[in-house]
Amino acid sequence: RVSRHQSTIGLAIGGGKGGSGKTFLAANFGVLSARQGHNTVLVDLDLGGSNLHSLLGFRQVKKGLNNYLNRTVSDLSEAAVPTEIPNLHIISSMDCSLEIGNLFYAQKVKIVHAIRRLPFDVVFVDLGAGSAYNVLDFFLSAHEGIFVFTPEPTSIQNTVQFIKAIYLRRVKQILKQYDFSNIVKELEQETEAGVVRSPIDIVDRVMTKDPVRGEVLERELSKLVFKLVLNQYRKHIDETLGNKIEKVCNRHFYAGFQFLGNIAYDERVHNSVLAKTIFANKYPYTPTSTDLQQAVELMLKKTEKSSSPIGKYGSV
Repeated sequence: RVSRHQSTIGLAIGGGKGGSGKTFLAANFGVLSARQGHNTVLVDLDLGGSNLHSLLGFRQVKKGLNNYLNRTVSDLSEAAVPTEIPNLHIISSMDCSLEIGNLFYAQKVKIVHAIRRLPFDVVFVDLGAGSAYNVLDFFLSAHEGIFVFTPEPTSIQNTVQFIKAIYLRRVKQILKQYDFSNIVKELEQETEAGVVRSPIDIVDRVMTKDPVRGEVLERELSKLVFKLVLNQYRKHIDETLGNKIEKVCNRHFYAGFQFLGNIAYDERVHNSVLAKTIFANKYPYTPTSTDLQQAVELMLKKTEKSSSPIGKYGSV
């Protein structure tokens, strides 16, 4: 098997509901990363709604994730297909079963470990919408997670809910991992009773009841590293909106949030998607392409190349 590439940067791209431009950004980020000389792979984990391949000009992909799951290939890296862009590969899920959205636990763990072993410099994981456990766990398995949102109030609200869901998922993982059995029991009882506590309430309760274990929880949560990207930005919008959301998140969560910048709205984005071409290649001298380039440079420059993912995939 291919051993883990020690300098790999794993970046998961997610958000609230669909329509925020996650796949568009994943494709363009991948191309711009490859253009910088990084050996890059795009992994399409929008299971059941795979379309990342079409943005790269593919009508069909010869092999992909399905070949790894059905054991046609023994290593996920063998399912990576080269694109027309030098240094850029794609692992598509387009030919997976219609039931791929309902992965078995063992399949999910298998995919996570396989992605971590990919021998690439940069791995971008494009995720589907929503906050199903599979989506949350794939997001947490990366080195860093990128939250994509648009200026609309509903998109911001959906993103905040998604952040809370990610955070709660990680809190529960840590509680199980460090055997906070009493608190886990209480949480399960409250869930059955229909009481949904915020992740912040849970952390505060642990710190109050058991300060020593509270420190452990705080330490583990502080390892979380998240990025924020505001897509489809228009000039009449407050240009500091993303920075304000970053500050709010850093104030309320025991995790690190960094705003990567605004990606300017451009009507030609729609045209590039319909034409199945990469926007940054077709319109390289536009404000949008400049924004995309700056975001990629910032995320790859600031990302710590640690060997541990943001969410230690232990108890899921």
